[in-house]
Amino acid sequence: MSEAPHTVKSYEEELKNLNANIIKMGSACEEALGKAIQAITTRNSDFAEAVIQDDEKIDKYETLIEQQVVNLIALRQPMAIDLRETVTALKMSSDLERIGDLAKNISKRTLLLNENLPKNLVDSLNRVSNGVQKQLKSTLDAYLERSAPMAVNVWEGDEQIDDLTNLCMQEVIKYLKENEKNLEDGTHLLFVTKNVERIGDHTTNVAEQIYYLAKGEYLEGDRPKGTEPIVTGEK
Repeated sequence: MSEAPHTVKSYEEELKNLNANIIKMGSACEEALGKAIQAITTRNSDFAEAVIQDDEKIDKYETLIEQQVVNLIALRQPMAIDLRETVTALKMSSDLERIGDLAKNISKRTLLLNENLPKNLVDSLNRVSNGVQKQLKSTLDAYLERSAPMAVNVWEGDEQIDDLTNLCMQEVIKYLKENEKNLEDGTHLLFVTKNVERIGDHTTNVAEQIYYLAKGEYLEGDRPKGTEPIVTGEK
């Protein structure tokens, strides 16, 4: 016997609401990353403070999404395809929460910087950050369209982010070596660059989940990586 139409409609509305909250959370992360990078490259402490304050909003989205997923699974007992929707939403919200945390960490470092950054460092930071921002936007678009090809493009683009990160690391190391007084700021910048790279990694995690959502299977093979890391602490 089929479910009553109003029950189906209610379930579909709950699922639509869940998807909408994922997009809202993702958009909040996009905004946080953009403000965090603008804060550090223009030394805008107001933007940095705003990112730190707004992180609570991103955390609340994660809690809300977790509650929605639990309710959907427990009360509606969804079929396999809908289970993909709910489990993917849960995993995505976890990665998005980490992106928000990393943007907040970048902003905290910004407030500790003593000197205005030289143009070559600003340019290098902007290059890698712009790349990550584009990846994040493409990932959210892929989720909206349930597009496996778009998710694959993000997944493959992680290699370019690695290369841009390594170039930025080289610039920071050069800055560290130039003068002893650059030591404190240079150390903060190493962490900032690493945080941007980690945002790229979490964005790629989300893309992998979207591929699974669209295709019902996981991407095969190792994630594309860039040239040998310099100071990433990874192999």
